Amino acid sequence: MKVILTEKVPTLGNVGEIVNISAGYARNFVIPNKLGVIADAGNAKALANQQKALAKKVAEQKADAQSVKSTIVGLTLEFVKKAGANGKLFGAITTLDLSSELKSKGIEIERRLITVNNAMKNLGKFTAKVKLFQGVEAEFKINIVMDPAQAEELKAKQIAAEKRKEEKAAAAALAAENGEEPAKEDATVEQTEDQRLAAQANAILRS
Repeated sequence: MKVILTEKVPTLGNVGEIVNISAGYARNFVIPNKLGVIADAGNAKALANQQKALAKKVAEQKADAQSVKSTIVGLTLEFVKKAGANGKLFGAITTLDLSSELKSKGIEIERRLITVNNAMKNLGKFTAKVKLFQGVEAEFKINIVMDPAQAEELKAKQIAAEKRKEEKAAAAALAAENGEEPAKEDATVEQTEDQRLAAQANAILRS
């Protein structure tokens, strides 16, 4: 059933919007609570009159939405998270997290109104869009960075790995000078460890 909202309903939409909901929900909640009226073809004239009556309210709420937009545009939310190899997060950032973070800054935005350009499962920068009202949208940025303590730990591991490589290279050079065979180690294990550290280091650089 199509209904035109006469009041803003958080789970449905803004005043003046035509939404499609179940007949039961419309008759048992929306219409009795004067949150909306039926918007079918049978009452097109009544609908047109209703839209005219709502014009002032729509204009007021649109102006409020424009005001909220001005606080969102240019905003960057930063999240500090732990991440694994290649910068993959141990827990993705969701639109609920974005809504909560905006609320902490005094900006009330329902999570259903927020969309993100890509799934936020990795370290990096993302863009989110908020639909505040019909024709009123705002974008803000998200920056997900690695936990500083974890970043320092990985940097220390990378430095240690590079130092081991230098020591092995020096030992091999010395053995060659003395005509000795260099000590053999499990190259597969070493390569795997070096690759893991390289991947983690790359994640740090991207953050």
